[in-house]
Amino acid sequence: MASELELWGGIECTVNRVRDTYFDQLERTQHASRIDDLDRAAALGIRALRYPVLWERSARANLDEFDFTWPDARLRRLRDLGVKPIVGLVHHGSGPRETNLLEASFSSGLQRYARAVAERYPWVKDFTPVNEPLTTARFSGLYGHWYPHRRDAASFLRALYNQILATQRAMQAIRQVIPDARLVQTEDFGKVFSAPKLKYQAAFENHRQWLSLDMLFGRVNRYHPLYGYLVSHGVREGELRKLECEPCPPDLIGINYYVTSDRYLDDRLHRYSSERYGSNGRDRYVDTEAVRTRQEGIVGHRAVIDSAWARYRTPVALTEVHLGCTEDEQARWLLEAWRAASAAKAGGADVRAITLWSMFGAYDWNSLVTVANGHYEPGAFDIRAASPRSTVLADVARCLSSSPEACHPLESAPGWWRRPERLLHPVLPVPQEEMDAASGEE
Repeated sequence: MASELELWGGIECTVNRVRDTYFDQLERTQHASRIDDLDRAAALGIRALRYPVLWERSARANLDEFDFTWPDARLRRLRDLGVKPIVGLVHHGSGPRETNLLEASFSSGLQRYARAVAERYPWVKDFTPVNEPLTTARFSGLYGHWYPHRRDAASFLRALYNQILATQRAMQAIRQVIPDARLVQTEDFGKVFSAPKLKYQAAFENHRQWLSLDMLFGRVNRYHPLYGYLVSHGVREGELRKLECEPCPPDLIGINYYVTSDRYLDDRLHRYSSERYGSNGRDRYVDTEAVRTRQEGIVGHRAVIDSAWARYRTPVALTEVHLGCTEDEQARWLLEAWRAASAAKAGGADVRAITLWSMFGAYDWNSLVTVANGHYEPGAFDIRAASPRSTVLADVARCLSSSPEACHPLESAPGWWRRPERLLHPVLPVPQEEMDAASGEE
């Protein structure tokens, strides 16, 4: 077990497709044209950087022609700076235009691309072929936000399976060139809570959040709680058996946890505007942020780390630590994550690092990157200045990398997610009809 908690960094690099438009965060934050950003990142004391060598950007002409001019210069600079790259190949994407998440060509195409990347950079050891496959499958196949804009369980599960198969094949191709290459598999994790009537839905979603990792670990067999769900929606038993017999377990689990990752399913519709109403076909409810609705608030980084460690006994890291808020609140979120990771490590979990994510900010995540409204969230640097401006978050990062145990003045006050005013729905009188229903009265 590593003895020291490391500080890593990350560049928000989503390239997602909405109908015929690609939204490229590297272009929008202008990181694509600022190689000196890497020097700024290294100056914070980070040991590793989650960095994109994205399929969509390298294969602009067709699936099998790759232009590595851009990553050549960047990875060379990281090597010179002594910063370890964790190379990502797809980040919320669906591949070049010739393929998508529902096509078999996605996994075969990514396999070929992964081998080309490994041959180009044989000194790189850490790879994330597909970032957050479950989240991407939900947004693309279940909710219809991103291409190919499907809204059904069969499309969601096919998109998920294809990404898992692509990850497996990509790592096989990479390891043919780099035998000791490591899989750093990221996913968004949280806890789903609910009103009493919806406990069955919350239980289902709490099983579902582990599905991408369970597939990679080869754990989805006939005894898995979601096996019947998968098979009944088009994932063939032979496909699941192949994943079980040829697992591709991550060498490190990357936990992406946000203040909105914990959810609350609420059937008290009178609390919300009608456009937020949803349904699972059985009950109508609103899927909302637990931080805004649940009296106890969020579970926090420590609980999520402990859950992943207990389930898989595989090294973990917090691979996205970011909050869209004021600079002081961003810093408190980072500090809380650091203290939680340190405590989990002291408690026996093999925690390797926390990652200062979105170092140069991100655009339009408040609308899930479905439109270009120009909503910018800064990170360790604010790119709206003539030259990227160092923020309070960068100051805290420098402090953590040099004196990880030192207290910071911002820790004297809790973050907004820990204060009573976070609740949009304070304790309210229960309507008489709900009281009657609960007591069985007519």
